[in-house]
This record gives sequence, structure tokens and C-alpha cells, in this order.
Amino acid sequence: MKFISGAIAVAIALSFATSVSATVPSIDVGFSPEGSAQQLVLRTLDEAHESIRLMGYSFTSPEIVKSLVAAKRRGVDVRVVVDEKGNRSKASQAAMNVVVNAGIPLRTNDQYKIMHDKVIITDGHNVELGSFNYSRSAAESNSENAVVVRGVPSLAQTYLAHWQSRWDGGTDWRSTY
Repeated sequence: MKFISGAIAVAIALSFATSVSATVPSIDVGFSPEGSAQQLVLRTLDEAHESIRLMGYSFTSPEIVKSLVAAKRRGVDVRVVVDEKGNRSKASQAAMNVVVNAGIPLRTNDQYKIMHDKVIITDGHNVELGSFNYSRSAAESNSENAVVVRGVPSLAQTYLAHWQSRWDGGTDWRSTY
């Protein structure tokens, strides 16, 4: 009986240790135009398994659009809300059309002078934030930063509530083609 109790205790301890190590918080940073900011954003999108919630100001990046569509194709629940006024250009509208034509719900929000958020929440545990706009200019021309905080569900839930408020105030984008 002592052996069985000991084995159970070891199994419980190992499973606890495994679950704790899987959720150890981590922080990564990237910068542009050096290239590490966009790489970090793309890695965050590409590693999502369950959900992606993106809110952004400028939305023109073909690379980010491609990662969002790939995530949708692998079964990730993807939703996007962007600033309405900041996305009237042909490049923005083309990016938004690709996203919605891939079956990803996208809304524009015009409730604020500008909706200047640049945030991605993945799998209810991870948050990407910083100055990095989801645009080619942010990746190639501007001085920008991106920070990813992984494994902090309470932070992710706070940002999800903020994202939801912007989503709720948005209008569904309809593809122009």
C-alpha cells in the first residue's frame, strides 16, 4: 500500500510540475525596421491553436494577412477589428477583402477619433502589444516595437474584454469584390 501511495504522490507531483512548466510566463520583444518585430508578430499568429483576436489601427500587411488566413485554414477561430478611418486606403481595403473572403469576420470601428490599439490575443493566454502597426511601413520603414507576453491568462482576459468592447462597437466589413 505504501508503494501505491508513493507512486500516486509521484505521479501527481510530476503532472503538477508538467502543467506548471507549460504555463511559465515569458516575454519576447522585437523591433523594426530591423525585422524582429514583424517576425515576432508572425510567430505569435503562426503558433495560435485555438483563437486569434486582433485589433489594429493600420491594416495593410500582406504577411500578416497571409498568417491570419493560414490560421483560419488550420481551424483557429480568427476575428479582427480595425480602425475605420485608418483603413480607407486601397491597400487596407484589399487586405480586409482577403481576410473576409477567407471567412474571417472583420469589423471596422469608427467610435473614436482613432482606434489606435495594436494588440493580438491568442489562445486566451498570450498578448502581443506595442507600437507595431500591422502594415508594411511598420515592418520596413518605421521605428516600432512589439512585445509578446505568453502564459499570463489574466492579462489576456483583460485585453480580451477590451477587444470585445471594440468589436461590439464595430460594423461588419463586407468585401468589395
